[in-house]
Amino acid sequence: MENKSYKDVVSLKGRRKITMLTAYDYPIAALVDKAGIDMILVGDSLANVVLGLDSTTKVGMCEMLHHAKAVTRAVKNAMVVGDMPYDSYQVNPEESVKNAKRFIDEAKCGAIKLEWFDQCLEVTEKIIKAGIPVMGHIGLTPQTADKIGGFKVQGKDADAAKRLIEQAQELEKKGCFAIVLECVPDRIAELITKKLKIPTIGIGAGVHCDGQVLVINDMVGLFERYTPKFVKKYINLSPMILEAIINYKQEVLEEKFPDAEHSFTIKEEELKKI
Repeated sequence: MENKSYKDVVSLKGRRKITMLTAYDYPIAALVDKAGIDMILVGDSLANVVLGLDSTTKVGMCEMLHHAKAVTRAVKNAMVVGDMPYDSYQVNPEESVKNAKRFIDEAKCGAIKLEWFDQCLEVTEKIIKAGIPVMGHIGLTPQTADKIGGFKVQGKDADAAKRLIEQAQELEKKGCFAIVLECVPDRIAELITKKLKIPTIGIGAGVHCDGQVLVINDMVGLFERYTPKFVKKYINLSPMILEAIINYKQEVLEEKFPDAEHSFTIKEEELKKI
């Protein structure tokens, strides 16, 4: 069975909801894929939830490709989307096509995602003309949060909402196969979803989007620095892992681990020969 393509994802609009999660390494990507998730995003959220950085703008192509390769090695069915880091297309848009191709050729991703910025339409068009599927991203765009008033819900007044609708329609015209709507009022996300022929993937954008995406580390309770309002924790792994580590430490100190079950032996007669 081949990995899903962008055409497979587009075909799901109107048929059923689309599922998407992030992954950054082989074991988690394998589990996400095994669960039957449609798309896996190797997100630049890697900067925060894996590398401990305070901004997604601080992660680059080197890190993103490294983790994307680990993910694609694990995935057999889902479509893997590589998140273009800030400096790969916003700092120097002329480098955008070359960098997008690296996600496809080197990391074996099926598509790339880029966030809305001033030259977004121009860059999107160039990448799509190069034969690379592009997922758009509007609303709260973390890479340029400082330019849109910080990490806040976008499109809360009529003018701002109209801009979001226009952005979505322009990205569709340029050939995007899907668009992420982040931190957008649910009724505005519903309007956008109804206007577009391509799928909308919501994150903090309500139930009316064609699909949903969450950061896996948030969803399973592996990132404790902060939890966005839109995140539902389906399990809280951090205290469970901490408890296991404390138990391990105690057993080592008390010489309870390793025990006979977890040790190797040598025959007594062989030991005597030494």
